[in-house]
Amino acid sequence: MKKFSFSLENVLRYKNQLVDGLNAERAALLLRVRKQEEKIETLKNRYREMNQQYAEQKAIGFTVAEAREYEAFFRSMERVIEQELRVLDELRKAEEEKRAEMIEARKESMSIEKLREKEHEAYNKMVQKTEEQMIEEFVSNSRAAEVRV
Repeated sequence: MKKFSFSLENVLRYKNQLVDGLNAERAALLLRVRKQEEKIETLKNRYREMNQQYAEQKAIGFTVAEAREYEAFFRSMERVIEQELRVLDELRKAEEEKRAEMIEARKESMSIEKLREKEHEAYNKMVQKTEEQMIEEFVSNSRAAEVRV
């Protein structure tokens, strides 16, 4: 009896490679999201530190020029933080899209795998049936030979 072979084995292998590739791409995007979150947190911490320094200087007193410098710094930091938040949103959207792609590819791979399992079960049943027929034929031939003797 010939060995079981699945006609879509190459397609299944390709789909599994595709899932692995998408998973790696998603992992890279998740890493970029985490780094962006850390970057934003660092910027916010810097803003808070400068705000605290501003409050301390304000209590002591400072010149109008120094006050303008602080204000310019705060406005600049706010713009930078807003920009970095937009980048974070874009990264999160890209990660979510990659996740959806990965799920779809995994579904396709799993459906082909299910088909492979069904075909393998059918093959095993056919092998079992063939073996049973061979055994029955052997037994019948053996009995027929005994009767002739």
